[in-house]
Amino acid sequence: MRLRSIFIKIFLFAAIFGFAGLYQVHATHLRAGEITVVRENCSSLQFIITVTVYTNTGSSVLFGGRTGEEDILDFGDGESMLVPETPNTLRPDLGPAIGTASFTIVHTFPGPGVYTISYREPNRNEGVLNMDNSVNTRFYIETQVIIDPFLGCNNSPRLLVAPIDQACTGVAFFHNPGAYDPDGDSLSYELVVPYSDNDLPVVRYQDPAANSPRQFYTDYDIGNENGDGPPSFVIDPVTGTIEWNSPGKAGEYNIAFVIKEWRKIAGQGWVQVGFVRRDMQILVNDCDNERPDLIIPADTCVEAGTKLSAKIFGIDPENHPVKIEAFSEIFNFGSAQSPATISPTPEFRPSNPPYELDFEWNTICDHVKEQPYQVVFKITDNPGNTGPKLVTFKTWNIKVVGPKPVWQTATLNPSQRSTALDWEDYTCTNAQTMQIYRRVDSFPYDPSNCETGMPDFLGYELIKEVPISGASNYVDNNGGQGLAPGARYCYRLVAVFPAPKGGESYMSEEICVGPILADAPIVTNVTIDKTDQAEGQITVKWREPFDADPGQFPPPYSYLVFRGTGFTGTPTVDVTNGVKTTSLSIVDNGLNTTDEIYNYVILAYDAGGGFIDSSAVASSVRLEAKSELQRIELSWSAFVPWSNNTPNYPMHSIYRGPEGATEDELELIDNVNVNVNGFIYIDEGQYNNEPLHDDQVYCYRVMTQGAYGNPQIDEPLINFSQIICAQPSDAIPPCKVETPVAINAPDCDNYPSDQCTKTVFSNRIEWTRPNEGTCQNDISYYKIYSASSEGGTFALLATNVKDLFYVDENLPSHARCYKVSAVDRSGNEGELSDPVCIDNCPYYELPNIFTPNGDKCNDVFSAYSDKSRFALPGESGQYECGGITDETKCARFVDRVDFKVFNRWGKEVYSYRSGGERSIYIDWDGRDNNGRELSTGIYYYIADVTFITIDPSKRNQTIKGWVHILK
Repeated sequence: MRLRSIFIKIFLFAAIFGFAGLYQVHATHLRAGEITVVRENCSSLQFIITVTVYTNTGSSVLFGGRTGEEDILDFGDGESMLVPETPNTLRPDLGPAIGTASFTIVHTFPGPGVYTISYREPNRNEGVLNMDNSVNTRFYIETQVIIDPFLGCNNSPRLLVAPIDQACTGVAFFHNPGAYDPDGDSLSYELVVPYSDNDLPVVRYQDPAANSPRQFYTDYDIGNENGDGPPSFVIDPVTGTIEWNSPGKAGEYNIAFVIKEWRKIAGQGWVQVGFVRRDMQILVNDCDNERPDLIIPADTCVEAGTKLSAKIFGIDPENHPVKIEAFSEIFNFGSAQSPATISPTPEFRPSNPPYELDFEWNTICDHVKEQPYQVVFKITDNPGNTGPKLVTFKTWNIKVVGPKPVWQTATLNPSQRSTALDWEDYTCTNAQTMQIYRRVDSFPYDPSNCETGMPDFLGYELIKEVPISGASNYVDNNGGQGLAPGARYCYRLVAVFPAPKGGESYMSEEICVGPILADAPIVTNVTIDKTDQAEGQITVKWREPFDADPGQFPPPYSYLVFRGTGFTGTPTVDVTNGVKTTSLSIVDNGLNTTDEIYNYVILAYDAGGGFIDSSAVASSVRLEAKSELQRIELSWSAFVPWSNNTPNYPMHSIYRGPEGATEDELELIDNVNVNVNGFIYIDEGQYNNEPLHDDQVYCYRVMTQGAYGNPQIDEPLINFSQIICAQPSDAIPPCKVETPVAINAPDCDNYPSDQCTKTVFSNRIEWTRPNEGTCQNDISYYKIYSASSEGGTFALLATNVKDLFYVDENLPSHARCYKVSAVDRSGNEGELSDPVCIDNCPYYELPNIFTPNGDKCNDVFSAYSDKSRFALPGESGQYECGGITDETKCARFVDRVDFKVFNRWGKEVYSYRSGGERSIYIDWDGRDNNGRELSTGIYYYIADVTFITIDPSKRNQTIKGWVHILK
């Protein structure tokens, strides 16, 4: 009996462990999946989270249901849950023993943040070839959502094509997830290694096309479909199409890829706003079948409100029946959103003659989007009993753009030098703003089919952006300065659609007015004759005010000329020294034309000395040179009342010479069409077919051509830039900038009382150019870095600063440190300067008496503030309310206050921690922590105050004192 008992125990022990092993094997069921997230509404923190998996239905184990640390949906905010057991839905269309299951839940996140939602479950299905021991490898997927009011409302991408596909050995395989973003965000795709847990790759993963020890290929070097090269496995980062050219060994393979969402944020460019990680399976078979093919239309753009029709053709080299399916968000729109349609209904049909699929889409304004809609077509053949079905994917991009705005009138007001613009109410009311563009002189241009918005090369300037919902009109008076006399002005409109979908309309037709009456001097030339730091020379020319009324302003005319620094600096230097000239030109000498930009304005007077009017401001042409590897990039600009890119005079001339060459010694090397290339020229030695030498300095000058668009003003207007020199492949950075100087740092010993109520501050720093010879010659601009504390990390604050000063505005306090660096024309950045710090003048004081008796006078215990009111003795001897007697005592630059009150026995009766707009003032009403009124008497307090300050030694202060509650 004892022996029998032992055998029974052994049998039971073996049976238990045998069943455990059997359970583990049968738990091998997850093939693929992803997590999608939908925000319930943009003002809510509730999200609808759906986990979708694809299973091996040969296993008896269902999705979810296991306890412990498995089958867990983690929300990424510290909360998680067990996913309940969920039945499968069979998917015979995907292959044998394949099913799908999903679980959906609504979850509320605690607030803004970055949350990675993940799901893990054991185990993957058995026999996956490109990882170790898949039967005991956990399945893991994740999706990231970013909740940030600055980024706006966001939902994860949707994936329309199932993540399981069939393939044949030796035949290129294609797959596309059919993803789209419901918010209109741009998507990018990237292959990654499958995970078994958070940031934990599966063991010994191998790329399906790798030259692997697992021997996926019998002859790797000719493993592609054509047999003339090695296999490859790639994903198109834009369309998401996966190509495996071509599978080698039959079996099951798992791959993973990430779909990243990108949103264009003003001032920051493209910002990633989330991602979805999809785990996918490819079932490779040994079969004798050739892949079918699709013929789809070329990518296109369509104006909202028009109908798009197209035919898609499907063919099969072996004339097998084929089925064409289409996947895109445009098929999922509700009936009110005008969805696209295809016909006939997808099913297997003969491929000889080619199978035709008809596509139709009546587009509407709601479809306008900056990114194109992707329509993914999938063709599947049906070889019958000869093998598995093969597929081919192709993507068609359709961009829906806003219709062009339509002008009504443009009316010139000569006396105001302004234009009244009127246009028709815009067709698409879902657009957000109307952009108004202006240029001098006409530029006829018809945009191409997919060209939206305003191209830079047309020379139009954005002068105003008005709401679509507002009035369809605008008066252009050039910001109150009036339009330039003598110039003809032309306008165009562009409608802009709101983020995140975004999008722009086609530009409107051009509408022109003028020329503006030339009843003031007309500047025609500001040309640099000589480049020098001290002896530079500029010639300024102008036309007389030829449209002025000679009866009101009798000729002859005389002029004063004033000069300013920079493109638009106020002209304050009297070049004519107060002596009026009757000439129509002047030569301005003794200038620093090497480093400075100059502008000019002409004042006209009649024969009796009466003032007629002043010209528009016109600047010199500024040329910049950026040195690159064996080439130099030139760019130039000017602030002038005429146009320097016109249809009639598009060519600007490039002159070059050796180091030290004068203006007369430079040679014409090329002409550039600025209407095509913009104000940019790249010298790669094409003039004499000789590459630029890295050890040689090259000097350049540019000649511009322009026009007012006025037949009474001779054209073209010729102006030259200064000479600028650069050396190819320049790797030498500029010298270190000397320590900047703080200009408006507050004086804490004499802090002005009118600053007590101030909530917005600014800091100004200044510096000087490095003056050590070559250190300053090629400085292009400066970068400003800032930190919030001494010894803190400095981050880039501003770039492309051309001046020798910087004003940091709209600050919550002064507390900041700054460093400055110089950047040369080659992009080399010099060493950062030593820091200059500007600190606050923090202050905090508490009174020692208050009277909480409800008379609204000194009822609360408060730090000094603009709202404090104290009991002061009046003339009658009675107490009356008054304000702060010493306003310099106001509480300022306080970050936090921890305040405690004790009675005379040392027991804490009241405690308070600041938080909120007025919380630093405490405003204690004389009640204890339970809300009971404290009796009259003396109490002691401790206030731990944290200040906003650069100096750590001044950051924390403990104030101890007593307060008398008097009733």
